[in-house]
Amino acid sequence: MASNLEPIPITSQKHDPAWKHCQMFKNGERVQLKCIYCGKIFKGGGIHRIKEHLAGHKGNASTCLRVPSDVRLAMQESLDGVVVKKRKKQKIAEEITNVNQVSSEIDAFANQVDANTGLHIIGEPDTLEPSSSLLVIREGTSNVSGERRKRGKSKSSAAEVNALSVSTVGLGAKSVNNHVHMAIGRFLFDIGAPLDAVNSVYFQPMVDSIVSGGSGTLMPSRNDLQGWILKKSVEEVKSDNDKVTAAWGRTGCSILVNQWNTQTGRILLNFLVYCPEGTVFLKSVDASSVINSSDTLYELLKQVVEEVGFKHVLQVITNGEEQYIVTGRRLAETFPTLYWSPCAAHCVDLILEDFAKLEWINATIEQARSITRFIYNHSVVLNMVRRYTFSNDIVEPAVTRSATNFTTLTRMADLKNNLHAMVTSEEWIDCPYSKKPGGLEMLDLVSNQSFWSSCALIAQLTNPLLRVLRMVGSKKRPAMGYVYAGMYRAKETIKKELVKRDDYMVYWNIIDHWWEQQWHHPLHAAGFYLNPRIFYSMEGDMPNEMLSGMLDCIEKLVPDVKVQDKISKEINSYKNAVGDFGRKMAVRARDTLLPAEWWSTYGGSCPNLSRLAIRVLSQTCSTLGLMQYQIPFEKLHETRNCLEHHRLRDLIFVQCNLQLRQIGYESKQQDSMQPMSLEATTIVEDWVTGIETFLEDDTYSDWTALDALSANTMLLRPSSDEVEELRAGFDDYEIFNRMKEGDKENVEDNVVS
Repeated sequence: MASNLEPIPITSQKHDPAWKHCQMFKNGERVQLKCIYCGKIFKGGGIHRIKEHLAGHKGNASTCLRVPSDVRLAMQESLDGVVVKKRKKQKIAEEITNVNQVSSEIDAFANQVDANTGLHIIGEPDTLEPSSSLLVIREGTSNVSGERRKRGKSKSSAAEVNALSVSTVGLGAKSVNNHVHMAIGRFLFDIGAPLDAVNSVYFQPMVDSIVSGGSGTLMPSRNDLQGWILKKSVEEVKSDNDKVTAAWGRTGCSILVNQWNTQTGRILLNFLVYCPEGTVFLKSVDASSVINSSDTLYELLKQVVEEVGFKHVLQVITNGEEQYIVTGRRLAETFPTLYWSPCAAHCVDLILEDFAKLEWINATIEQARSITRFIYNHSVVLNMVRRYTFSNDIVEPAVTRSATNFTTLTRMADLKNNLHAMVTSEEWIDCPYSKKPGGLEMLDLVSNQSFWSSCALIAQLTNPLLRVLRMVGSKKRPAMGYVYAGMYRAKETIKKELVKRDDYMVYWNIIDHWWEQQWHHPLHAAGFYLNPRIFYSMEGDMPNEMLSGMLDCIEKLVPDVKVQDKISKEINSYKNAVGDFGRKMAVRARDTLLPAEWWSTYGGSCPNLSRLAIRVLSQTCSTLGLMQYQIPFEKLHETRNCLEHHRLRDLIFVQCNLQLRQIGYESKQQDSMQPMSLEATTIVEDWVTGIETFLEDDTYSDWTALDALSANTMLLRPSSDEVEELRAGFDDYEIFNRMKEGDKENVEDNVVS
């Protein structure tokens, strides 16, 4: 976007639907419009030209190739409405003369609307909206003098019926949708369900089933739900889980131990099993009385490993607390072919938490929070911000509170020019809240270049770590082949940004403190080594740390020494890209296929190494998974009746596995959370919670006055694939050798002592 383009808010007085799909800028004295989908800028022609661009009408504007199909259809219908209004001005006599032609056109249009909406034309709605463009057709055929109406009675009556039918579809659809939506809303409000329940992949099929059953369909009773329906659901889930567990023999699996501290003081452990085919929920255990006993905790985890089958398990992932470290080491001794691994997502979160404690970063975060708290507690100010940012929120929720601090600073840096344009506009100057202390503080900060420079630097330092956090929690691919490279890139970025060793070592020390166990983890090193995208991008020899980790995995995961020897020979073929590894197809596929898929496709000449590579590269690195606040775990462990306890256990088994099954679906669940939504409350609390002075003055805090949000990301930096950001080149040996040098220094210090 050119720097001389000044964003202009689109006011609520602009009613044309096309305004929701473009941005308005001022270039000198000229106003220009920009398509939010393809980015094309129109220097003239007004909103009508934008509408033609979106609708795909050739002539005055080029066709937008990136507009969603529903938006294109809406723009086409809007343009058709304009044509209808022009036809209204024609003589009524001409319409009646050509009534046969008009009738056939209306029939065709009715069929088209019927096909697009899936609604049957069944009759006239209770009310007609005078603003509807379809109503114009009806007016044009009915406002005829009595004499002419008699002369053309048979033909005009048919035209009226057809026109009325079309208006029924256009208006009835909206009326029916509102009725259905209100009914769904009342139900969810009544039972206190989380509103993101509508994002479930099972929501639309449920509605479709009700519709297909007709108006006389009987709804299930409570006894039905807790009886035969729950029983059948358990059977279905177990059947689906069997398909996942069948893959464990080929890909191996990871046991995830998810600790949850409840509000009542209970410590619950939820056990899940991950493989690329899906994640399976096993059970939930109340560990309040055993969490501090490494012996009891060990027995519990040992039982789960045996239940899954120790031959399938490559690693058990837990938090990194001391009791888990001790338990993990004992497990590795009992089962020589598995590793204990700390949760990578938890480690990255602790790194970000310590970054936020640095004085200058903490000060910047607090300044930014003063802006967002003021904005998100006053509807007038929030509406103005959304107009100037084209419906973009300035608070961006992430998976944790610490990560949210840095995603929000990045988002604010992206919207810097828009916020500055707002606080310097006449609209803001005339706003009563611009004179309030919070408004004056916001003006000072948004106008402060030092504040924005700090935001930009923080974003540069932390974005690579946020990328790793997204990577280890990714639903697209197993993270094992990428996590080491991601942390390498994070340290490299910090070093390049700060240059001076004394400066970047402050951040490196924080990373090394929390990531120490991960640097030395053989699985992560082997994942780095076996990822063809990374392996073949290395210039020079592979660092000894990576090679040692790879050899350690061979010895631990492959107990048969004869197979170990075969793998050692096959490594040379991989290293030198011999045979199928060197095919042009295989070379191109290094960047396009998932690492495990690449080995499955091109590793046939090295079957033993290929089998090991697929198992290593098929593992995750974190315990991220369930949205625990939606599942009644506490109720399960509080119930003392045996029958009810077993029923609740089955209910939670179904709930957790259905929720996990949604992971990876292209659904609404992938949409980012809104900062003021219930599901984001705990994560963004520090950024949107109003202080007492805000809460006392609710003059402009009416939530019903908020403008509706629309999806618009044109002003934000483009979202990219986390793996694409890794790029080629891993030649900074200070990063690889850092931990080894640190260990040596620690040993020397101990000797001196």
